[in-house]
Amino acid sequence: MHRALTTPLGLAAALLIRLGGADAGQPGNASGELALAGGTIYLNPVDEPVRRGVVLIRDGKIAAVDNAASLQIPRNVQVIDCAGLTITAGFWNSHVHFFERKWANVTAIPALELTRQLQDMLTGYGFTSVFDIGSMGTNTRRLRERIESGEVPGPRIRSTGEALVAPGAVPSNAVISALGFMTSPNREIIDAAQAAAASRTLLDEGADGIKVHLQRPPPPASPIPESAIQAAVNEAHRAGKPVFIHPNTADDVVAAIRAGVDVIAHTTPTSGAWEETVVPAMQQRRVALTPTLSAWKYLLRRDRISAQEQAVATATRQLRAWLAGGGTVLFGSDLGAADYDPIEEYTLMAEAGMSFRQILASLTTAPAEKFGASQQLGRIASGFAADLTVLGNDPSKDIRALARVQYTLRDGKIIHRSPR
Repeated sequence: MHRALTTPLGLAAALLIRLGGADAGQPGNASGELALAGGTIYLNPVDEPVRRGVVLIRDGKIAAVDNAASLQIPRNVQVIDCAGLTITAGFWNSHVHFFERKWANVTAIPALELTRQLQDMLTGYGFTSVFDIGSMGTNTRRLRERIESGEVPGPRIRSTGEALVAPGAVPSNAVISALGFMTSPNREIIDAAQAAAASRTLLDEGADGIKVHLQRPPPPASPIPESAIQAAVNEAHRAGKPVFIHPNTADDVVAAIRAGVDVIAHTTPTSGAWEETVVPAMQQRRVALTPTLSAWKYLLRRDRISAQEQAVATATRQLRAWLAGGGTVLFGSDLGAADYDPIEEYTLMAEAGMSFRQILASLTTAPAEKFGASQQLGRIASGFAADLTVLGNDPSKDIRALARVQYTLRDGKIIHRSPR
């Protein structure tokens, strides 16, 4: 329980947290100090956890972390009793989309409603950092601005804005709208010159990366050539930004790896095994994968169960091969196009052979390193940003516990609290 929430002001703050109000995360004392006490703390995916530990937060950063016997909590500090709970660094979801209609005209959505939408999709599952890899860039930046201003509690958002696509490859606006998504002008490209120009425009507009979507257009139109992928990579890397690729086949993955992309955004369940083609190419480059295993079941939910099972089984085998080859995995569930609840994704990753610690790395240290934030995020250490996820159970015993989030903190402020 909250020791500092026994005052009328504290009770009001607790009510705001439950309702998802914009001031929900403010610590209840003037010093800006907060302590999470009594929980099992995973400082990182490698070291043994601190039992009955304390995380002391000051001014949005981790001031100290140790076991309760060694770290004394100063007086007048708000304390969250985490006995029986598990504390990790804040989670990253490295494959999300803000293109559902619910995000349209985001500046007009009331703060409370916007907070609830963010909790339903992200903060309620412990995500404190996300990479949006395909949405209307201007709208997503406005969402980020409302969060960063403090008006709305939410995660750190990185975004590629609109993806680069081949002309005619994306369904019509009527179809997109019928599926429940926003419509927006596509960044259509056919060659390297157009890919370079479109990438420069997106980066100038504030994109944090570039996404190339390799959906093939109907014949006789041509798909995006490898030279165009290479041109996009060159522009993004010149600006110090990552490139994501949406592949459809194993050949797409190999071409993307050759071109120097940073993240493969999906497995490719229609193209069979990866052992003999994709894995050797991956081993030549420093590239990461967001597997999106559960997304295939969701996207095929109107097809026969056997088709769903086959797609998931193939994607799971591809992830297993990627891991055996030493590939980096970033957690990414295709949120916005797939189910919000990540529990099945965690379960499938474990079925593919990922240990709890490997899955934790995909949620914390791996994306922080991949996206240049490893000195501020991804671990629980003194001086790091106090982005924390507090779980109801120990995920080392049951991987499904990763989805059972009790508290989500960003910069030391509670941005989600689960009623208990």
